[in-house]
Amino acid sequence: MDTWLLFIYKVPNEPSARRVYVWRKLKGMGAILLHDSAWILPLNPRAREKLQWLASEIKEMDGGEAMLWESKQIFTGQDIDLVQQFVNQVDTLYKDILNQLQRKNPDLAALSRQYQLASAQDYFQSELGKKVYETLLELRRKGES
Repeated sequence: MDTWLLFIYKVPNEPSARRVYVWRKLKGMGAILLHDSAWILPLNPRAREKLQWLASEIKEMDGGEAMLWESKQIFTGQDIDLVQQFVNQVDTLYKDILNQLQRKNPDLAALSRQYQLASAQDYFQSELGKKVYETLLELRRKGES
């Protein structure tokens, strides 16, 4: 991965609900905080569109500012670290789902929704995500028979 989306924003301190709203949106996208209000996502059309919408929402807030940049990391070697951060972040979600799937009578509908949310943040096709998907399918088949 050599091109990233860099999102930098500023919202007024009050009301704090605005800051929380933006933070939740970015976390929901799987963005990683680089520094203060500078977040990063891998460049793809879906991430770009989501960040463009968020930037528009922030600019509509009284005193809100947002900038979206396409960037390339010049210092070599750090791209790998960034990719690993994204993989580790989504694997944590997948591990939680797998743990719940191993319990007696797991709620497959709820876990399928959790899987959908996690897979939306899986920018690098985690192997653990594939395992969760296969496990969900297998348990659904068993429940239908």
